[in-house]
Amino acid sequence: MKLSARNVLKGKVKKVNHGALNSEVIVGLPHGYEIVSIITKASIENLNLNEGKEVYAIIDATNVILATDY
Repeated sequence: MKLSARNVLKGKVKKVNHGALNSEVIVGLPHGYEIVSIITKASIENLNLNEGKEVYAIIDATNVILATDY
C-alpha cells in the first residue's frame, strides 16, 4: 500500500460501537494511546473490521481513514 498521506499510524481495533448509520472505531496505538474514527457500517463490513484486527489510521487534514492489508 502506497499513500500520499504522511500521517499513518499502525494499531489494532480495540472496540467498534455501532450506531444507526455509522460506527465508531476505537484504535489502540503504541504506548497506550487511542484514536477514534467514525466510518460507515458498509466500510466496517468491507474492511472486515473487528476487535483485535490490525489497521492503519491515516490522517488526512481533519479526517482519519482506516486501512488494512486485506
